[in-house]
Amino acid sequence: MGVYCINAARYLFKAEPEEVFAWNMSSSDRRFAEVPEMTSGLLKFPKDRAASFTTSFGAADRSVFEVIGTKGVLKMHPAYDMVTHLKAELTIAGRTTKKIFKKRDQFAPELVYFSDCILNNEQPEPSGREGLADVRIIRALLESAETNRPVSLAPVDIVRRPDTKQEFSKAPTTVPPQLVKAAAPGAE
Repeated sequence: MGVYCINAARYLFKAEPEEVFAWNMSSSDRRFAEVPEMTSGLLKFPKDRAASFTTSFGAADRSVFEVIGTKGVLKMHPAYDMVTHLKAELTIAGRTTKKIFKKRDQFAPELVYFSDCILNNEQPEPSGREGLADVRIIRALLESAETNRPVSLAPVDIVRRPDTKQEFSKAPTTVPPQLVKAAAPGAE
């Protein structure tokens, strides 16, 4: 239901939402008899800041993150896909600058990092508290969609947030992995 959207807002504002509101909508398509086809959410943050998102299983594929501030607009497209280059556009006072972030593997360094934490008996960041913060927001959004009312969230203190100091990259492998007691996808 849009955990990437929630993470992006939490990390951008370096804060936790105080209140949420959500709507679930579905067409008559039988695929959505048990799960909503679409969810839209609104998250209210401290200092009069808000984040909104829509996720859908029935709409055309779209992955955009847009920040609208008092002096300009920042847009990432695609925002959450890692299969292509990420494109950023910053518009301030009618002037737009563009930047491209090259495609890269985000999962290999993540696996290396978590493996190193296990091998060295270190606590990973983001920690389980980050996951709990997301789950708390998602549960409040689900409650809001069910009751059609805003849901207030009790304050939570996040002591440490992930930051760019943790960033590192690994060159992509060019050697296919050796399969162990498994067939390649689609193989007979």
